[in-house]
Amino acid sequence: MYRDAPHPIRLEDYRPPEFLIDRVDLNFDLDPDLTRVAASLQVRRNPAATRGDGSLTLHGEQLELDGVSLDGYPLTPAEYRLDAESLTLLRVPDSFLLQTWVHIHPASNTALEGLYQSGGMLCTQCEAEGFRRITYFLDRPDVMARYAVTLVGDKARFPVLLSNGNPGESRDLGDGRHEIRWEDPFPKPCYLFALIAGDLGLVEDQYTTASGRPVGLRIYVEPHNLDQCAHAMVSLKRAMRWDEERFGREYDLALYMIVAVSHFNMGAMENKGLNVFNDKYVLARPDTATDQDFAGIEGVIAHEYFHNWTGNRITCRDWFQLSLKEGFTVYRDQEFSAAMGSSAVKRIHDVRGLRAHQFAEDAGPLAHPVRPTAYIEINNFYTSTVYEKGTEVVRMQANLLGPALFRKATDLYFARYDGQAVTTDDFVTCMEDASGRDLTQFRRWYEQAGTPQLWVKGEYDGADGSYRLSVRQFTPATPGQQQKRPLHLPLAIGLLDAGGQELALRLSDEVGDACEAPLPPGTRVLEVRAAVEHFRFVGLPERPVPSLLRGFSAPVKLHFDYSDQDLEFLMARDTDGFARWDAAQTLMQRVLLRLVAEPGSDAPSAFFGACRLALLDTDVAAALRAEVLTLPGESYLADQMRVVDVDGIHRAREFLRRRIGEELRDDLMAVYAAQAETGPYAFNPESAGRRALKGLALAYLMAGGGEEALTRCRDQFAAAHSMTDVMVALRLLVDRGGPAGEAALVEFYRRWSTEPLVIDKWFSIQATSIRADTLEQVFHLMDHPDFSLRNPNRVRSLIGAFCTGNPVRFHAADGAGYRFLADRVLELDPLNPQIASRLLKSMIRWRRFDQGRQELMRAQLARVLDAAALLSKDAYEVASKALEGT
Repeated sequence: MYRDAPHPIRLEDYRPPEFLIDRVDLNFDLDPDLTRVAASLQVRRNPAATRGDGSLTLHGEQLELDGVSLDGYPLTPAEYRLDAESLTLLRVPDSFLLQTWVHIHPASNTALEGLYQSGGMLCTQCEAEGFRRITYFLDRPDVMARYAVTLVGDKARFPVLLSNGNPGESRDLGDGRHEIRWEDPFPKPCYLFALIAGDLGLVEDQYTTASGRPVGLRIYVEPHNLDQCAHAMVSLKRAMRWDEERFGREYDLALYMIVAVSHFNMGAMENKGLNVFNDKYVLARPDTATDQDFAGIEGVIAHEYFHNWTGNRITCRDWFQLSLKEGFTVYRDQEFSAAMGSSAVKRIHDVRGLRAHQFAEDAGPLAHPVRPTAYIEINNFYTSTVYEKGTEVVRMQANLLGPALFRKATDLYFARYDGQAVTTDDFVTCMEDASGRDLTQFRRWYEQAGTPQLWVKGEYDGADGSYRLSVRQFTPATPGQQQKRPLHLPLAIGLLDAGGQELALRLSDEVGDACEAPLPPGTRVLEVRAAVEHFRFVGLPERPVPSLLRGFSAPVKLHFDYSDQDLEFLMARDTDGFARWDAAQTLMQRVLLRLVAEPGSDAPSAFFGACRLALLDTDVAAALRAEVLTLPGESYLADQMRVVDVDGIHRAREFLRRRIGEELRDDLMAVYAAQAETGPYAFNPESAGRRALKGLALAYLMAGGGEEALTRCRDQFAAAHSMTDVMVALRLLVDRGGPAGEAALVEFYRRWSTEPLVIDKWFSIQATSIRADTLEQVFHLMDHPDFSLRNPNRVRSLIGAFCTGNPVRFHAADGAGYRFLADRVLELDPLNPQIASRLLKSMIRWRRFDQGRQELMRAQLARVLDAAALLSKDAYEVASKALEGT
């Protein structure tokens, strides 16, 4: 049964709030089953807003109202209007004190928005619109207030009571309960409010800022996890120091707190002074966490800390501006992680994710600009476009301005807008004002959806030693945007001679950008503005090999007519680590798509020779060698096809893995042995790189077959030097199947059954196995005592891993994977709409597949939409957009 479409929220309808709230006093009497919340709000009319009808409407959901008072006078029901989503006071003065009393039920709040129960603790998640589930309020980011919070709770059950800011008076109430008061001196929007109550262990440290001010650092976790916090604390202190040095930002409170919770819809939340984290991004020991986990913790800890300035001190005016805080903060955390490790490898990881997720989003029915123009449910717009493409838009501005001017621009941004709620336009204006440049055309990046395509051609003129690059840009149509205008983008390039040496990049005066003296050899950033541009380089003694889009200087798809020999050359010689990897990916993609089109053919011998050179080049760091030799994933390959050949892609990729394992067997064995570790585990770029190369070598050896490879894999699993090595071996054994895989799964569970985050890995390994019976195993695992639909991490590790991380089994031709997903979405949506809608996106691009799979996916999407009267706005928006036009 279909319902009327929910009313969309539109950017063009934004108006300043008619009322502002200067001060908020909250009193919580905490109990999982029934929490009482008393709120006192100092409200005044906003002089910058249009005067309305004299009423005030506050947001509120799933609240039980006990009373309302205006300036101390209780209101009768005739003086206000109450519905399921709001409380409207029919007549209010220009300035007043509003008091409300409500009841809420944290234990039954399975959506994990507002105040909810996670294990034995109570915690909050208020971004984007969760605060309205706590009390009646103007729940919008441009209403910023100072908060004072009093928490009352059972002392035995909740010995720790936390909120934003600085702790104040605490006392024992004498009836088994206690209370504490917290005050946050900085104004903030309500989405940054946080509350934690529980029996928690504490790890403490201290940091001294660049100006000499001490800051207490606290990480709260469940007591049995206290031994897994050291890496998070080290990461936090590194992030604080880096932010001072790179962006001049000091922390502003006397206390910085992190709390790890086991039930969380996202990775973490930057609540002012009290960050709430999914425990996945806090807890780590060498025997429980992989290198990827350690890197993820370092990056997410930094991300949430950096939000203190880019999101908290300066926040977004409305949710359409979400990338203002997220794009800039992801840029900052990427730069931090690059500084802590290998900048090239970090860039490769980020671009691989962007291409896999954001490029796919741009090519589907949910395509939207970095600054969207409308939404039905804001939780659906925490997307790769807003985050990762938004990051690339910030990075392009940094590339165009250069380090000195970009730092000047960010300093201006922090000084000009501190304490305010602003827009992406305000951010770009700071770039312009600090640099003197006109970025009017550049603003189109925030307005246009879609991934730009660059067609580049090169022509060498031996007579005058010149090389002409022609660049044509085009952005395909996306839903709601048929016509696109040219973008302003930086294109970083280099030119290499036959020996792999950098050539000097001197432009002629053909484009008005001539230099009187040759530029230093290396990379040059060209600025592309028109639909077609020409750049002519002079003084070149030989035909160069161009190295294009170095460092992935713009989020575009690049087309250049490289020969296979050119790609092999760049794969071996390019001095830019990203470009070297990108050449390898392009070459591997070509080989794989040929194998898809011509089953029974083989890769050329030159390809294996190029792989051997890359594998054995010890002048290149092990981590980069591992990346260069990693095949493109099946989902990425699918994006390169007009009609996805699910089975052909899988067959070709497995065939090429086997052939590399056979052709390079002796070299892989030698490289595997050379990466052996003798000392204790250490997380650093060199050690992690060796483990990555070792794991890649073992994977190819196992693909190549033979008892020796199987023996090494079993030995690696049994030795358990690190969780990284164990997980590599477990995945390979499970994919191989048979007694060895079954025994490894049993042993892994026996070892780690008391570690929930490790058991998440156990579920994921089985959900992403290429075995033919994987879906049957997933059904079986849903009945496992350790599985729960109410735990987002567990749902992601099993259901999410199967639907998004196992394309060949999820997209099985019989449609069983699609039925499974639709069933889970309908089951999850009443419990946790955010998780349900994210899972549903696995079928969003159904039109790209063959006719049979299209019909099967469309039928399941329609089945979900048939429940529209019962669906959340989250799932309704995804399903309806997926089926638009059918």
